[in-house]
Amino acid sequence: MNLKYNLSKLLYKLWLQIGIKRQIEISFLFILMLITSVSEIISIGAVFPFLGALTSPETLFQNHNLESIFLFLKIDKPENILFPLTILFVCSLIFSGIMRLILLWYQTKISFAIGADISHSLFKNTLYKPYYEHLNTNSSEVISMISNKANEVTSQVLMPVLTIFSSVFMIIMIIGTLMVINTTVALVSSFGLGFIYFLIIKLTKKKLSRNSKIINKESALTIKILQEGLGNIRDVLIDGTQDLYCQLYKKTDTSLRKAKASITIIGGSPRFGIEALGMSLIAVIAYKISISSEGNFISNAIPVLGSMALGAQRLLPVLQLTFTSWTFIRGSEASLNDTLNILDENKNISFSQTTSPISFTENFKIKDLNFSYNINGPEVLSNISFEIKKGSKIGIIGATGSGKSTLLDIITCLLSPTKGNLFVDGKVINNKNYRSWQQLISHVPQTIYLSDTTIAENIAFGVPLHKIDYDLVKRCARKADIDFTIENWDNKYNTIVGERGVRLSGGQRQRIAIARALYKQSQILIFDEATSALDNDTEESVMAAIDNLSYDLTIIIVAHRLTTLKNCDCILKLEKGTIKSIEKYENILK
Repeated sequence: MNLKYNLSKLLYKLWLQIGIKRQIEISFLFILMLITSVSEIISIGAVFPFLGALTSPETLFQNHNLESIFLFLKIDKPENILFPLTILFVCSLIFSGIMRLILLWYQTKISFAIGADISHSLFKNTLYKPYYEHLNTNSSEVISMISNKANEVTSQVLMPVLTIFSSVFMIIMIIGTLMVINTTVALVSSFGLGFIYFLIIKLTKKKLSRNSKIINKESALTIKILQEGLGNIRDVLIDGTQDLYCQLYKKTDTSLRKAKASITIIGGSPRFGIEALGMSLIAVIAYKISISSEGNFISNAIPVLGSMALGAQRLLPVLQLTFTSWTFIRGSEASLNDTLNILDENKNISFSQTTSPISFTENFKIKDLNFSYNINGPEVLSNISFEIKKGSKIGIIGATGSGKSTLLDIITCLLSPTKGNLFVDGKVINNKNYRSWQQLISHVPQTIYLSDTTIAENIAFGVPLHKIDYDLVKRCARKADIDFTIENWDNKYNTIVGERGVRLSGGQRQRIAIARALYKQSQILIFDEATSALDNDTEESVMAAIDNLSYDLTIIIVAHRLTTLKNCDCILKLEKGTIKSIEKYENILK
């Protein structure tokens, strides 16, 4: 596999991904790079006449090429040359420094702006993926992709790529200036330094690629271990498995950091040898000039050596920065490849979510429905047909694996049936109008996610703080029969619930979930085993709150216990993916 070709291809794909706006900004950056490079030429070129004025102003004053300049500046004596040349030299250095600072600021700004764009695109594409894709995706890989890898693309690819471009501009300009001063020395030095870096690149290419794959793999695994250890902290503490997770984390994190350290060492190691070689070349130049200057060493050598020394002082760090940037890019090649693949896979996703709710005045039906998760896999649901009238309360019961959750996923259009259709008031729900149907639905799961914010923010979940309707929040809490409890807390609706609602009881969390569903003012409420984890007394009180909801609401309740569904209009019993019966609660008991 040609790694160089692959890297070029990845960088080209990255260029296509960043968009027109960022491409224009980078084009302006190239102009800034050119101006900065010219400022480097001026600063290096200015040192030659400056040192000449210091060592031999008479010789400089007699230079016919500078005669017109001296006349313009009204300089009539050699001793008057030094001051304006000092001013010129200092100004050139200040201008060069300012341009380098501006270039660094703009280059960094663009890099992190593009990194933010990529991270946002990854997150957006992930959130808009179809539900079945989320079922097959490990959350730790997604988190690693959006956070670690997106950050890595910014700091280890974008910044280094722009740094290489700006460095190449400067290297060309600096070498060109040095060639004007001493062609032979400049060419020999350039080819010598270039050959050393080329040799190091050839020797370390495979190792950098291997480290890239290690970083890509271990970064996702590290997050996975952290999620499993901290997300299951109660069982970890009870089982005493802290050491197991510590050892797993240590092994993975050590491997990750060793790979990163190896890349850093490779990137920084040539600097010391190159600097020694550069200073050795300066010494050789000094020796050569001294033996050929015939007593005029100071006037002949000092300006040349000063220019070469300043050129080397600018050139060597830029060469090293270019090489270091290259190692960072190579070390992040796998992460860049994964990031671009995710962006490419989801480029056809529709982000349009603005729709009007579909008309639902009579009923919705499922007719002749079959479903399997894989084309050649077993059918999870088969021959499912039933009707739910608006305003009715329907129960769904069945053993684990009977297909209850899958049926709810199809009703909510998270999954599409393999065969059959969902009809709402006689209209087929498909890929074009499913969002209109989903806007009518609120879903209350068994395990509700509560963010570590206030009660009000959790009830109005997903609504910006400044747009929360607190009157509606209180009405929904009242209907969910939790308003009295909230009002007795010190901070009332501003009470912080803790991470995942850890400061609330199970019954309180479920009532918050009901209030959240009501806040959406949906026409259909789905309770997916929402009370199965509660004790009998708490479940009974929560179900009483559900039973007291508006008669205009259509309610679907999934449960394990038949008694939970006693107030439903009818109960749909699933068995091995098929409907065994649809009866009233009293008839099932007979």
